[in-house]
Amino acid sequence: MSEIAQLKQQLKSLKLSGALETIELRIMEAGQNQLSFAELLSLMLEDEILTRQNRKLQRLLTHARLNSNKSIEAFDFTFNSSINVQQIRTFISCRFVEKNENIFFVGPTGTGKTHLSKAIGHAACRKYLSVGFFNFHDLFLSLHQADLNNKLDKQLKSIIKYDLLIVDDFAFKKIDQKMAELLYAIVDARYGNGSIILTANRSMSDWGNIFPDPIMANALMDRLGQVVP
Repeated sequence: MSEIAQLKQQLKSLKLSGALETIELRIMEAGQNQLSFAELLSLMLEDEILTRQNRKLQRLLTHARLNSNKSIEAFDFTFNSSINVQQIRTFISCRFVEKNENIFFVGPTGTGKTHLSKAIGHAACRKYLSVGFFNFHDLFLSLHQADLNNKLDKQLKSIIKYDLLIVDDFAFKKIDQKMAELLYAIVDARYGNGSIILTANRSMSDWGNIFPDPIMANALMDRLGQVVP
């Protein structure tokens, strides 16, 4: 067995696939540039680190249910002049996640709310933060299905523990008492412990009308940082 073949076998045994994929290229570069053994090893380890980081990012994006093409780089800021570009850039830094703050994108259909929320989620994944993206209707559908399968507690814990929870089309339609209680449980548990992004077509002053109980509506909106008129 040649030395390179033996190295490949060793890297494979150690599950260092990133270094395995580039070992021949790195050895050639080391010979051409007269690199030391330490420099060669450093390059191989950098390849492994980069591979693992890319895989982790892809896992986070997949788990978050975010489209890879909905990044901030793919967003066209020119189509909506009312968007505060500097503020969006601040959101992309994800400092609001570190502070457990919430963001609300409110406006008519077609103004870029969903894309921007996904772009921020994408940026959070790049910082290796856990993100969950749900459509308002699909969130409750998921919880209902989990309840039928006796997995509601597990599902709630999963939603609560995300570093960033994104709910698209919030307050799309009225919800019943059980849905309201589940939503309150999620928001209350995340209060001061995790950030939430909400996108909505309804104005904030109308959010409280989707709840069957005005007291719960006020309590939930208070947790979100909004006051129901």
